[in-house]
Amino acid sequence: MNASLPVKASPPEEPSETHTMPLLEHLAELRKRLIYSVATLFIAFFAAVPLSKQIYNFLAAPLSRAMAEVGGANQMIYTAMAEAFMTQMKVAIFAAGFVTFPMFAHQLWGFVAPGLYKHEKRAILPFLFAAPVLFFMGGALAYYVVMPMAWKFLLGFQTLATNPGDMSIQMMPKVSEYLDTFMTMIFAFGLAFQMPVLLVLLARVGIISAKSLAEKRRYAIIIIFVFAAVVTPPDVISMMSLAVPMLVLYELSVVGARIVGRKRDESTAADGSDSGGADTDFNEA
Repeated sequence: MNASLPVKASPPEEPSETHTMPLLEHLAELRKRLIYSVATLFIAFFAAVPLSKQIYNFLAAPLSRAMAEVGGANQMIYTAMAEAFMTQMKVAIFAAGFVTFPMFAHQLWGFVAPGLYKHEKRAILPFLFAAPVLFFMGGALAYYVVMPMAWKFLLGFQTLATNPGDMSIQMMPKVSEYLDTFMTMIFAFGLAFQMPVLLVLLARVGIISAKSLAEKRRYAIIIIFVFAAVVTPPDVISMMSLAVPMLVLYELSVVGARIVGRKRDESTAADGSDSGGADTDFNEA
């Protein structure tokens, strides 16, 4: 005599929002979105070229204010024939990339999102919103806090001649070198502030855990100080201005990883209890 066994059906797998696309369609979609992004970048670049001098003056404002406070020649120089022209082109590219970053992010998300499940989108979206906010916070910290202190410190090594036989030592930075230093600082601080997003996202998908982050804290401290010493000007103030916020962000990452790890464990336990209930019904039947 065969008895019917009541088996609890497992929930169907959540489908993605689109059908499976062949490789050529994926490449065509990627090409289309790259064309949109690059076209937007070119439009922004040509719009920024006439404003490159004004943009450079804004970028040079921290140094100009430091020179006005500390003293010295409030000017920059260039030593190559095309240096000033190429610097303006770099400024236009920098401004265009800064303005069109949301467009690139939108196109990237539009390419990736159709292949994700809804629960994966819900997990990733908060990090997508947090990444640009933290990048701008890092850049603002570099522009409004770190650079003025660093320039004042470095300008303090100038020597102004007071006697007829003395020689003045004044800083006259090159326009290209200042722009390179500025962009390095902005991107270094912006990328450094992405650390919580990266670590918490890795903890969210189960690659790392809060315990592993806490156990490797001493190695993280060494890496942070080495990174800060490499990307900042050669002075203690700039290095500490980057290293200290990164240490704070690392500790916040540990807390965030602990929170998302606890939620992931609770979700796994809930799924396991559902599966266990199905087995119990089967065995009792």
